[in-house]
Amino acid sequence: MSTVNAKNFQVGTSGTAAQNLTWYQPSTPDGTIRLGVGNAGATSSDALVATSAGITQQGGYPSFTCRAWVNFNGTGTVAIRASGNVSSITDNGTGDYTVNFTTAMSDANYNYVCAGSVNDGTANNLTLFVGGYRGASPTTTALRISTTYVTSGAYASIDSGIVNVAIFR
Repeated sequence: MSTVNAKNFQVGTSGTAAQNLTWYQPSTPDGTIRLGVGNAGATSSDALVATSAGITQQGGYPSFTCRAWVNFNGTGTVAIRASGNVSSITDNGTGDYTVNFTTAMSDANYNYVCAGSVNDGTANNLTLFVGGYRGASPTTTALRISTTYVTSGAYASIDSGIVNVAIFR
């Protein structure tokens, strides 16, 4: 294994700094690594700053990161398998769950993406619908979702063995 020690790493050799991407450590080390647009060894415009706590966007560069996510078992006693910024799942009844956030969202205008799968104990393949719970608006601290499937032309609630939810803002 080799180790390369460097304070700057530039991708691109264009004479135009705006076409080069640079990873660098500030001249006075502050525990961060920065990704910027510009030439190594010169001032660059920071796009991202990485610390042990995570990555934050800088300036006018958009970053629409996942603000919360969870993978949980929605059958029997609801159990979180893995998550980020989700404190708990509330089981409100068959196919009805509330995802509770550890840190509140800045507002309730976030986007959520849901998916899941279910085994009804037969050889049937069920098409599972996972989405916002009808009549319950998202809040800054929680999102209520439902899992349903179609049977005989009608929707029916069902507990899902795998439920995935991701929140973007």
